[in-house]
Amino acid sequence: MIKTVLCAVDINRPDEENNVLEAAARLADMDGAQLDVITVVPDFGASVVGAYFQEHHVATAKDSAGETLRSVVENCLGAEKNERVRHIVAVGSVYEEVLKAAKLSNSDLIVIGAHRPDLKDYLLGPNAARVVRHSDCSVYVVR
Repeated sequence: MIKTVLCAVDINRPDEENNVLEAAARLADMDGAQLDVITVVPDFGASVVGAYFQEHHVATAKDSAGETLRSVVENCLGAEKNERVRHIVAVGSVYEEVLKAAKLSNSDLIVIGAHRPDLKDYLLGPNAARVVRHSDCSVYVVR
């Protein structure tokens, strides 16, 4: 029985992520599970680009991402379901933060989307492939 479903979405592509959110909500509803939705803000701190960003820029980006995430979930699933969703905004690399959130919330299932493959990512996108490879729980990949 699934108790917690973690759904990873890219808030910069809300229309493309609707089917990922809908699949996660259906899977959570089947077992009456908690639905958590995560988005990840890139961490520029370790790169050359990071030297140009101050800490308050990251905090502002994280706050803005939280508002956008709530809006994306509400537009897709409706206000009533959005109230029951736990919204998570992490900062760092996508696959690392998704795996960390899954472990912290004892997720039984991760739902993640995979974009249309390029030559370099033949079957899955790089983040989806890493999540599948390194996750301790089941992963449902939505195309």
